[in-house]
Amino acid sequence: MYVAVKGGERAIDNAHAWLAEERRGDTDVAELSVAQIREQLKLAVNRVMAEGSLYDPDLAALAIKQARGDLIEAIFLIRAYRTTLPRFGHSVPVETGDMACDRRISATFKDAPGGQVLGPTFDYTHRLLDFKLAAEGDIPDAPGAAPRDAPTPHITGFLNKEGLIQTEKESDDTPADLTREPLALPADRPLRLQALTRGDEGFVLSMAYSTQRGYARNHAFVGELRIGRVPVEMEIPELGFAIEIGEIELTECETVNQFQGSKTEPPQFTRGYGLVFGQSERKAISMALVDRALRWKELGEDDMGAPAQDEEFVLYHCDNIQATGFLEHIKLPHYVDFQSELELIRKLRREAADASATSKEAAE
Repeated sequence: MYVAVKGGERAIDNAHAWLAEERRGDTDVAELSVAQIREQLKLAVNRVMAEGSLYDPDLAALAIKQARGDLIEAIFLIRAYRTTLPRFGHSVPVETGDMACDRRISATFKDAPGGQVLGPTFDYTHRLLDFKLAAEGDIPDAPGAAPRDAPTPHITGFLNKEGLIQTEKESDDTPADLTREPLALPADRPLRLQALTRGDEGFVLSMAYSTQRGYARNHAFVGELRIGRVPVEMEIPELGFAIEIGEIELTECETVNQFQGSKTEPPQFTRGYGLVFGQSERKAISMALVDRALRWKELGEDDMGAPAQDEEFVLYHCDNIQATGFLEHIKLPHYVDFQSELELIRKLRREAADASATSKEAAE
């Protein structure tokens, strides 16, 4: 904290009080409750949970309220809170094939095994303002709206039966935990995926868009996009087996990408992968595209020099909390630094003026 002027602490206290007043807004308007934010601003809540690396809709909603709707500030609050929590165990990997799907679509197969479920989506809306919402009228329930409870097999599994898509390598190694250890390069794929899933949605989207515009070899189809709830299990040593401790909502995306083959791999399709907390399909698709772009080296492809292929560039700049901290610190007092720069400029100008005068005298 910078307190470089007399009375600075009092000014900061007053700023906090003014912030609280601005956050509340007009007191004649009913205050938003955490429950309202959680239920009616669900996509914002999902983003805060995903980029904050903590699945708790109530805390994410509280953070959004406290941050006056600034999602990056809310993500910062959630990450800060997360560091105070004790860790007493690990969950086992979730089985997304057992997901109770609210939404499950494929852009590669019309008659996808298991069926297509459009679910709640903006895809087919007309993007016209609905002024009925301003009247605060009730919205009728969707007829027959219910998640698909039966296990839904992955589309890529059917491609894999013909050997047309690269088989993912399985490993028993425990991946590094980016929430507890600093990022180290070169990063393996699990670490890259962790960075992308909690990376800034806008940044990851921009990187993904760049690959579609030719700044990487990345012609992708959405093999499958699914949104739904999966059980979370945890192994209890005293019991000797895993028990279900809850469930979480996830968005999963697998892309199918063209691959001409290399010296070590035959022609086949390859995959990009995205997995994000909550309903966050734009982020999941973007993540899958960038994941595929970053795999160029392991697939034996040529480096096209595209930004999305540069592991260091992508992973070090996708974190909006680090970026925000470094960016916003420059608005805090830097009086001493600036005074030294100012004195240096004045000195250089004096020296330049003296040299010019000397040169002029010599010419005369």
